[in-house]
Amino acid sequence: MLSKLRLEGESFSDAVRRLAERASLVECAGLWADLTDDEYTAIKRGMSEARAALNESVRRRVEAS
Repeated sequence: MLSKLRLEGESFSDAVRRLAERASLVECAGLWADLTDDEYTAIKRGMSEARAALNESVRRRVEAS
């Protein structure tokens, strides 16, 4: 669903920021209710990969200090 809402050349992060400015989190409740299993899995995988990258970045910064 987020892929469909992204503008041309817009990153996923930028799309989330843009969409979040339009509405509060409460107003977004239920928007993803019609996600397919594949879309849900892709989002979960993306979140896991982003979390792992953030953890690695923090780990490297801590080790460097």
